[in-house]
Amino acid sequence: MQIDLPVVWAAIIGLGVFIYVMLDGFDLGIGLLFPFFEGKGERQVMLNTIAPVWDGNETFLVLGGAGLYGAFPVVYSTLLPANYMPLILMVVGLIFRGAAFELRAKATRTQHAWDLAFIGGSALAALCQGIVLGSLLQGIRIVDGRFVGAPFDWLSPFSLFCGIGVLITYATLGCGWLILKTDGELQRKMRELMRPIVIVLLGAIAVVSLWTVIGLPAVAHRWFGSGNLGWFLPVPILVLLCVWGIFRAVRLKHEATPFLLTLALCFLGFSGLLISIWPNMIPPSLTIWEASSSHSSQLFALVGTVIVLPIILVYNAMQYRVFRGKVREGDAGYH
Repeated sequence: MQIDLPVVWAAIIGLGVFIYVMLDGFDLGIGLLFPFFEGKGERQVMLNTIAPVWDGNETFLVLGGAGLYGAFPVVYSTLLPANYMPLILMVVGLIFRGAAFELRAKATRTQHAWDLAFIGGSALAALCQGIVLGSLLQGIRIVDGRFVGAPFDWLSPFSLFCGIGVLITYATLGCGWLILKTDGELQRKMRELMRPIVIVLLGAIAVVSLWTVIGLPAVAHRWFGSGNLGWFLPVPILVLLCVWGIFRAVRLKHEATPFLLTLALCFLGFSGLLISIWPNMIPPSLTIWEASSSHSSQLFALVGTVIVLPIILVYNAMQYRVFRGKVREGDAGYH
C-alpha cells in the first residue's frame, strides 16, 4: 500500500497552521485588547498570562513555512511573491510585538510607547495574516508554476475584510483566554466584553461566507453544486451552536468553556476554508499533487518531521501544564 505523501503533507501543514492560529491567535488577541484597558496593573496581568508561552506559540508558523518549502515548493515560490508586502509587514509586526514584550518590562518613562508598539505590532501581524488568507481565497494567477500577477493583486476589498475578520477572531480568542486565566474585576470586564465581540465575530463570519459564495463561483459550486451540501451543512449549524454556547457559558460564569468554544469556532472556520478550496493548494487550479515536490524529497522530510513534531507538541503541552492556573495582580511578572 503506497502512502499518498502530498495528502499527508497537506494534513501536516494544515495542522501546523491551525495550531498556530489557535495558540498565537490568543496572544496576538491580547495585544488587540490592550487599548480597552488603561490600568497599568491590568495590562501587566494580561501580559503575564502569556509570558511563559508566547515564544513557543510561534514555532508552528515556522513549521508551516518550512513544510511548504520542502513539500510544496511551487506553493512557496508563488504564494510569497504574490504576497510579499503583507508577509513582510507581518514579520515587522511580529518583531515589534516581540521587542515591545521584552523591552516594556525594563522601561519606566517609555513604557507607554512600548505598549503602543505591542498594540500596533499585534494588530499589523493579525491584519496581514488575514489579508494573505483573503488573497489565497480569491485566487492567485499562476502560469507554468510561476506567479504572473501584479505586485498589488493581494490588495482588494475582500482581502482587507478578511484581515479585519482575523483581527476580530484573535481578539475573541484573547478575551476567552483571559476569562480562563484571570479572576476578579479583570475577569468580570472580559466577560462583559466577550458578548459583543462574539456578535461582531459572527457577523464577520457571515459576511465573509456570503462574500465568498457570491464572489467566487468555484467556491459556490463546491458548496451548493457538487451534491455534498448535506455533508457540509453541519459546519454553519455548529457555528451557531458554538456562539449560543459562548453566551450561555458567559452568563453562567464558566471559565474554560468560552475559550474552548472560541477554539471550536476557529476549527469550524478552518474546516470551511478547507471545504472551499480542496484539493487545491492555491485556488483556482493548483492542486496538492501538482504543487508537490518529488516523492523522495517528501519522504526524506517526513522522516525528520515524524521525529521532531512529537517533541514540539510534547514541549508545548508541558509548558501549558507547568504554567497552568490563575494569574493575579502582584504575581511575579515578566522580567
